[in-house]
Amino acid sequence: MSLFELVMLAPVDAVESVSDALDALDALSVSVEDADAQTPAEQALFGEPGMPPPKAGWERSRIVALFPNEAAARDAALLLAAQDFFNGCQVVAVSSVPEQDWVRLTQSQFTPVEITPEFWIVPTWHEPPAQARQVIRLDPGLAFGTGTHPTTRMCLRWIAAGRAGDRVLDYGCGSGILAIGAAKFGATDIDAIDIDEAAVQSTLANAEANHVQLNAGLPDKSSGTYQSVLANILATPLKVLAPLLCAHVAPGGHLVLAGILERQADELKAAYAPYAVLSVSDSEDGWILMTAKI
Repeated sequence: MSLFELVMLAPVDAVESVSDALDALDALSVSVEDADAQTPAEQALFGEPGMPPPKAGWERSRIVALFPNEAAARDAALLLAAQDFFNGCQVVAVSSVPEQDWVRLTQSQFTPVEITPEFWIVPTWHEPPAQARQVIRLDPGLAFGTGTHPTTRMCLRWIAAGRAGDRVLDYGCGSGILAIGAAKFGATDIDAIDIDEAAVQSTLANAEANHVQLNAGLPDKSSGTYQSVLANILATPLKVLAPLLCAHVAPGGHLVLAGILERQADELKAAYAPYAVLSVSDSEDGWILMTAKI
């Protein structure tokens, strides 16, 4: 897999806007560093322990964004150049990233993730922690879901509590991590659904690596009702999907929704009110897990 990086220079007051725009343009990652590092103009941004840094950023920052292909990187550069907030910024280069560098970067950033003291997400190049009794082996791919995001961790904590039941639907499965977690905690009839064929393939590969059985496919592969329906997406699509998701929950079953910010709780409750009574059952870093029993 060959990735491409878009490298830019930006003054301190433009860094946040450029970084937010890169996220909106589906950059795989965005990093910011001192453009004058290793020169006499290098600036340290460390304050006293427990105190904020003396400055919000460097006078000149180097922003590096990774994209899945050259076209996406060049399109992002063109779109940014047309924005008012890009004044004073400069595109330095669009270049390919050698595969071995990408693998090394990814591996250095993805370490074992604790879900509960006995349940861990562990990349294949790490040994599981000694206290781990249940482990999901996962290689990060382009599909969302490595266990590092609060929304994923909250869903997995809910699964680890043993409430999922035998028949489970993971709607918007990404890497398949929630479906695999359900299998690890006793589910035997699992459908993992995503609109992205790459996510379906990632889910199948990760399920095989974890020696679990599940069905993965596009949305038309879901059928009937389930004891648990899990959807870790985002608030807007979750609101649109309310009637569909609720229709898939068997009587007495559970609906589990994530990808929701704390400030979005009331709008989700309103969207689901005709079908279910949602409540907040977990929270972490500004994100919430909302659940209902149908």
